[in-house]
Amino acid sequence: MNTTTEHLVPAASRTALERNLSVRHIRFIALGSAIGTGLFYGSSETIQAAGPAVLLAYILAGVAVFIVMRALGEMAVRHPVAGSFAQYASRYLGPRAGFLTGWTFAFEMIIVAIADMVAVGLYMGMWYPDAPGWIWMLAAMLLIGGLNLLRVRVFGELEFWFTLIKIATIVAMIAGGLYLIVFGVSIGGYEPGFHNLFDHGGFAPFGVWGIVMSLGIVVFSFGGIETLGMTAGESDNPHEAIPKAVNTVPVRILLFYVLSLGVMLCLFPWNEIGSDGSPFVQVFAGLGIPGAEHLINAVVLTAALSAMNSIFYAATRTMYGLAEQGHAPASFTHVSRNGIPIWPVGIIGACLVAGLGLYLWIPDQLFLVVASIATFATVFTWTSILLSHHRMRREMRDAGAAPGSFSLPGWPAPTWAALAFMAVVVAILGFTGPGRTALVVGAVWIGLLLVAYRFLVGEKGRRRIELAVRE
Repeated sequence: MNTTTEHLVPAASRTALERNLSVRHIRFIALGSAIGTGLFYGSSETIQAAGPAVLLAYILAGVAVFIVMRALGEMAVRHPVAGSFAQYASRYLGPRAGFLTGWTFAFEMIIVAIADMVAVGLYMGMWYPDAPGWIWMLAAMLLIGGLNLLRVRVFGELEFWFTLIKIATIVAMIAGGLYLIVFGVSIGGYEPGFHNLFDHGGFAPFGVWGIVMSLGIVVFSFGGIETLGMTAGESDNPHEAIPKAVNTVPVRILLFYVLSLGVMLCLFPWNEIGSDGSPFVQVFAGLGIPGAEHLINAVVLTAALSAMNSIFYAATRTMYGLAEQGHAPASFTHVSRNGIPIWPVGIIGACLVAGLGLYLWIPDQLFLVVASIATFATVFTWTSILLSHHRMRREMRDAGAAPGSFSLPGWPAPTWAALAFMAVVVAILGFTGPGRTALVVGAVWIGLLLVAYRFLVGEKGRRRIELAVRE
């Protein structure tokens, strides 16, 4: 009798997400969000800012990312909820902080998705130079929106294959590049080798300042990796899945960022890497390997779509979690028969349409502007994660509770170091035109959220929430 009743309940009245993501899905969703446009397209900007020393910037930012992810992982294992760090901020920093964190993360994800759409248009321009970029951006938006209306397990499976394709190709690219370097195979008029890291002005042609100035786009490259925390609410075993996924972060950073860029910089003079399309495609086209640029272009296109897919997922689940806390309309918790929050999917789609309009307005500047805005939002989100975790550990210490089985080593020293890094990144934004635009947009965004919290959030959203402890 109960089964029949449940079957007759309209889809719009259901509010529970499905717990159908496996360890494999969660690992690859985290990978998919972290390996995308920031690496394959934005890396040209970081290389021009710092030269080969940009590798140090990726390592430095990678250390900060790992600290953030260990802090988030500890909270996600203790409190596996759909809203993730927005709910952690509400619990440990207060409802207003949770409101700001959740909506700023959703804003970040939408901005990054717009950047991914721009990249899709640029990549397709290599094959169809006469077609306007907005056509491919619209196609990407419709494809990813459709995928996110499927059951979460189907979404996880698609993201697994999306990510597997680009990982396999990156590994093959690294292996092929190392072969050319080790055996000194000259292709396309260039002599591959480690000397390319030190020629053309030296390893750090712009000194420490160049490394520092590259950090803005480097952080944008890593933005979205915190998507991992969103999967806890739909994981069938968060105690196992979250630690395994978080602990692979250093390996992912070294392999997919540092090693891939290092190989690329050894194959091709850094000062000839421009911003016309993906630098990965440019390098392999310059090496003269038959068909290589088309293969790499297909990979970076897949990477952009994969990252956009993960980001779309994260933004919808954030809005779902905000609605559970009373920080968004209750309709945001209504799910389809596939267990998908319908209203958040529609709202994000509308925002991407607005991004398409911005592209038609400022096509040449849009990527750098949205990347800088996303960097501001990323730093805000990461700072909230660190502060929430710090408050949680203090509460646990004061209550005499021992840290869980998956805790941030050396706390609180790593927390303070990562927070100092965040402050430096925000300061860096003030030294570039797009960065200053991002700071203004960020300040206006936070101001609007504070007004919205004051006048639109009801009594439920002003109460400090309690989260069940699963450890």
